[in-house]
Amino acid sequence: MLYLNTLLNQRNHSVLDSRYYRAVPSPARLSYAMTRPATKRTRLTREQSRDQTRERLLDAAQAMFMRKGFVGASVEDIAQAAGYTRGAFYSNFHSKPELLVELLRRDHEAMQADLRAIFAADVSREEMEARVLMYYSRLPQDNKAFLLWVEAKLLAARDARFRTRFNAFMKDKRDQLAAYIEEFSARAGTPLTLAPELLVIGLMGLCDGVQFLAAADPQHITPPVAAEVLGRFFARVVFGRDV
Repeated sequence: MLYLNTLLNQRNHSVLDSRYYRAVPSPARLSYAMTRPATKRTRLTREQSRDQTRERLLDAAQAMFMRKGFVGASVEDIAQAAGYTRGAFYSNFHSKPELLVELLRRDHEAMQADLRAIFAADVSREEMEARVLMYYSRLPQDNKAFLLWVEAKLLAARDARFRTRFNAFMKDKRDQLAAYIEEFSARAGTPLTLAPELLVIGLMGLCDGVQFLAAADPQHITPPVAAEVLGRFFARVVFGRDV
């Protein structure tokens, strides 16, 4: 019994000693703590915090819609993926359709920025034609949000309320693209073979179709094949010649 008590006392002293030495910082650790520069945290404003939450919800929703589809992804899925609650979702968006439109608008604004960069440069006619042709022929490869547009079109075909909002958005998109086509024709001196509003419908329809085929059958509709099809059609219809 005495031997057992001795062992227990030694063990308790060992535990206490180890806790003591862990609690008391060594001179090296103390010196590092005193000389290490303090990390200054930037406190977000209420508006910045709200914008950050909104962007995270949009990013999470895009990933979920691409993986599960618009119908398959729930509000809870989106909120959880973004690290928030269902309440945070409804503090920023009234519904999934509203969020989907915001995702489409964000993607469209990125596309507009690319087009503005093309037209902002002071280049020759040949260079501008080459840039526009490259941009259009690479759309299936560069547009990673294509399935979002497919989901929106399916929803518009089935939901009359969403259809009204989506079609208004698409009308604005076509008008903006028609304006770019007119600007291109004026600056490059390339006469248009069709009215700009008709060219937009044809070019969008062709690009969507090729991209849909590539998404469904990537083994045969490879990126080089898609780029060649779009490039040749674009050159023939817009430039009036082959490339």
